[in-house]
Amino acid sequence: MRKFYLAVGMAALCLLSAPAVAADVEAGKAKFQQLCATCHGPTGAGDGPASAALNPKPRALSDAEWQASVDDAYLGKVIKEGGPAVGLSPMMVAQRGLSDEELANIIAFIRSLDN
Repeated sequence: MRKFYLAVGMAALCLLSAPAVAADVEAGKAKFQQLCATCHGPTGAGDGPASAALNPKPRALSDAEWQASVDDAYLGKVIKEGGPAVGLSPMMVAQRGLSDEELANIIAFIRSLDN
């Protein structure tokens, strides 16, 4: 009986720790193009049309080494609260109006850029 309760408890823990929102990469791509591509470029290479005028230059979000060094919570904080929230440039503006679903979608798209 003890094993049964342990199994039920573990299953419940797994369900509770699953993300509340299933990320949609294509929806994230669309929102990224709308909000981020002007600076970060359409493929996240940091080469958007506004990047030439910016100092510091926008991060290349497609850089695999950088991607491995940050977690989704960090990405979410930068996107939602802006660069200054994590000690980065104020040029990275906050996107406070994003829903949790939109934020998860953008993060999923950024993760898909890992080359």
